[in-house]
Amino acid sequence: MTATELEDLLRRLTPQVLGAVVRRYGNFDLAEEATQEALLAASANWPRNGVPENPKGWLIAVAARRLTDLLRSDQARRRREDRVARWPLAVQPERPERARGLAASDDSLVVLFMCCHPSLPMASKIALTLRAVGGLSAAEIGRALLTSEQTVTRRITRAKQSIKDSGVPFAMPPPGELAGRPAAVLKVLYLIFNEGYAATSGTELVRADLAEEAIRLTRALHVARPHDPEVSGLLALMFLVHARRRARVGPDGSLVPMNEQDRNLWDRELVEEGVALVTAALAQGRAGPYQLQAAIAAVHDEAENAEATDWGRVVGLHDALLKLEDNPIVALNRAVAVSVVHGPRAGLALLAELEADPRVNNDRRFHAARAHFLELNGQPDAALVAYQAAVDRATSLQHQRYLNSQIARLRGLS
Repeated sequence: MTATELEDLLRRLTPQVLGAVVRRYGNFDLAEEATQEALLAASANWPRNGVPENPKGWLIAVAARRLTDLLRSDQARRRREDRVARWPLAVQPERPERARGLAASDDSLVVLFMCCHPSLPMASKIALTLRAVGGLSAAEIGRALLTSEQTVTRRITRAKQSIKDSGVPFAMPPPGELAGRPAAVLKVLYLIFNEGYAATSGTELVRADLAEEAIRLTRALHVARPHDPEVSGLLALMFLVHARRRARVGPDGSLVPMNEQDRNLWDRELVEEGVALVTAALAQGRAGPYQLQAAIAAVHDEAENAEATDWGRVVGLHDALLKLEDNPIVALNRAVAVSVVHGPRAGLALLAELEADPRVNNDRRFHAARAHFLELNGQPDAALVAYQAAVDRATSLQHQRYLNSQIARLRGLS
């Protein structure tokens, strides 16, 4: 097994191991520390001795031993240590959530619900679960949430303390409380998928491991809540976007914009599955943000080519989406669609309205869109300035490469 394969395996197993340990011992901080030490032990042991037959079980056993050591070091918890030391780790009893469609063995989905704790505000729920389940760093979470790394770190620290102070167990919620947590869970899954679809850091444009883990968890959630139209909408959105993954990256790893992609490389089976899901969800008459985003993706995916895209429909769906939520990225995407229908000046006018919004005016995507509109409007010098502003704000190597290629192309035309 190569170093990259080992890293991918450990990343995939981390939330499952953490979920298994925290579900049995109930202490998130200690379980997280013990899990990290188990991962370090695996990184040192497995390259030398080979990956064990049951890598997840190996990690859980090591983490459990380490957690017991941590409990022993705390004199005030000696009684608790005696109790938990007798708990069997190998037995997976049938749990109530299985009857509701939540596989008891899927600890990563369980820990998702656990992190969406009733004592936490939404921002803290999202930050904690992105860290625990998505495996994202504080910097990656900050970019995903359009906030700073320091803010994310504070939110995660406060979230753990709030759970501890609340006295509410860090455990799978009872059936009566389960229905109140999906909004945060869906938001987390959406953000994990976005980071996989377009990595905000590093040398790779796509982090398939994150995107596919988000899809796996959302599939499991859809099994648990098959009649929830927003769960169906989110899963459909992931299918429709992930279907384009092979066409999004050039042979050299560079970004290929959707209007230049070879649509023969799109996964048509996944497109059909996504279209069927969102069509059935919208038929329930309760259109939510994820359903509308999936409907927008479906308009693009069903078009034979870029020119055949029904951009008027795309604008209308964005209008409906903005009525449901004040999201500057949605407004930015609407400006792009409006520019196609009504011309670059219309797009620039909409960007002027967004320019004062601190949630988006320092984002690479805002400046890249502005550069594109300025170029189409016959203002190459201003477009070059905007493209450079986008480069300065891009944190991914492939985004930087693409934007620099636009600068080089534009300079070559002048």
